[in-house]
Amino acid sequence: MSELARLDVADGIGTIVLDRPKMNALDAEMQRQLVTVADEAAEREDVRAVIVWGGDKVFAAGADVKEMAEMSSTDMAAHVRLLQRFSRALAAVPKPTVAAITGFALGGGLETALCCDFRVVADNAKLGLPEITLGIIPGAGGTQRLPRLVGPAKAKELIFSGRMVSAEEALAIGLADEVVPAGEVLAAAQRRVAPFVTGPAQALRAAKEAVDKGLETDLSTGLDLEAQLFASLFATRDQKAGMRSFVEQGPGKATFEGR
Repeated sequence: MSELARLDVADGIGTIVLDRPKMNALDAEMQRQLVTVADEAAEREDVRAVIVWGGDKVFAAGADVKEMAEMSSTDMAAHVRLLQRFSRALAAVPKPTVAAITGFALGGGLETALCCDFRVVADNAKLGLPEITLGIIPGAGGTQRLPRLVGPAKAKELIFSGRMVSAEEALAIGLADEVVPAGEVLAAAQRRVAPFVTGPAQALRAAKEAVDKGLETDLSTGLDLEAQLFASLFATRDQKAGMRSFVEQGPGKATFEGR
């Protein structure tokens, strides 16, 4: 079996590499491998932050249309569970994540990027959800994650039209967090997550859970969740180290174990 998605680990950063030339089209096997590597990134203690990287030329140009074209509704009812499974697995990684986007991030490719906490985008990148031009809608979370990021009206405009947006427009509407020259995308993504490698891992996990789950519920329930997570962190070594360091040395000088 070819390795279409893999996890490379160095200096506390796990890089999920998409590797299905030429366009990283997300076929079923690649989706299954993404579930595996996302779960591995979530579980490994030596991975403190995650980058999703499609390479120098393209992030991912979408799902494999040839694979799906002749599927029946019954076939797709089974296949869409896999689409949802790989995207949910990536979104559930309890560590800071960033998509490093060069070239095209379209359809399932953009949906993959939307599963990450941040998106660093090359200045020549093109992003979009063109499913409507195929007579379908996004099926790996695009109709749900994009509105939460850019607002419902802008998300509807992009989904209804299927048009691609430039890196500059993506930055302006909040779809991208940073735009850099194409040759600097991976390095910029590494810089973005590097501070989290030595950060308080349990607090970062709790912060991500509080924000993500809070967005899925009402304010009162979200506040209850925040209170529970806040209190739970007082059982961690990092809380003790952080507060002791603050009292003794002032802010910003704590050394964290990630426990």
